[in-house]
Amino acid sequence: METQELLKKVRRIEIKTKGISKHLFSGEYHSAFKGKGMSFSEVRAYQFGDDVRNIDWNVTARTNDPFVKVFEEERELTVMLMIDISASSFFGSGEQSKRELITELAAVLSFSAIQNNDKVGVIFFSDQIEKFIPPQKGKQHILMIIRELLHIEPVHKGTNIAVALEYFNNVIKKRSISFLISDFQSPAFETPLRIAKKRHDIIGVHVYDHLESTFPAAGLIPVRDPESGSIQWIDSNSSQFQAHYSSVFNDRIASIKQTFTRIGASWMDIKTDDSYVKTLLAFFKKRAS
Repeated sequence: METQELLKKVRRIEIKTKGISKHLFSGEYHSAFKGKGMSFSEVRAYQFGDDVRNIDWNVTARTNDPFVKVFEEERELTVMLMIDISASSFFGSGEQSKRELITELAAVLSFSAIQNNDKVGVIFFSDQIEKFIPPQKGKQHILMIIRELLHIEPVHKGTNIAVALEYFNNVIKKRSISFLISDFQSPAFETPLRIAKKRHDIIGVHVYDHLESTFPAAGLIPVRDPESGSIQWIDSNSSQFQAHYSSVFNDRIASIKQTFTRIGASWMDIKTDDSYVKTLLAFFKKRAS
């Protein structure tokens, strides 16, 4: 991609997603992801109704007047995006591919985070770690992440979420809000996910195209797996094939969702031709309540 074209795309995504984050998600994000605890802010004169447990006895003794400690919520959080950029992420049967949707989702979450003074970091993965961007603050950092999302090409084609989670567990020691964004076409990964959940707040974001769950009747056609490259001829008119195709998809996702639920992690499904704004808003409001 030419530099000028890349910059134009970054700007378009910035305008769209920053506006969504500012006008729709700023309050919901803050409510959904509260700070890690309470930190000391200042002391002030005691007022009727203050909790006597917060009296600062040292200051009170020096001044002969009661003073209380004031605490405030620690707002600074670390948001980690674990982003699947394997070959299957480039698939899309409509106006938007999974990769394009993932880019917008990552941008919206990132802008929401920095509006609350949180740090954002990214792990790009396929069946290997493709790139790690350490958590930082600021608009320029987010724009750099968007540029990478638009520009990065995976060296490997497959998907292995366990590899991403193991790397994440090793490099991110401080508690974080972690979004695992993928189509989840991966071997088993429950063990590293369970380890990650012990320290971090994990949210699985399943991105998929409607053709991955329902195959259209189009006769005898060749189908190529984007990750393995293998080609298989199928009779898409067969009702038996269509039922099996949908069943395989639904069973696989149901099993992964059960894994997330079993360990206490969150989950959301977002389809490429649906509104991710509605899904994220519903998720944030549910978390806040």
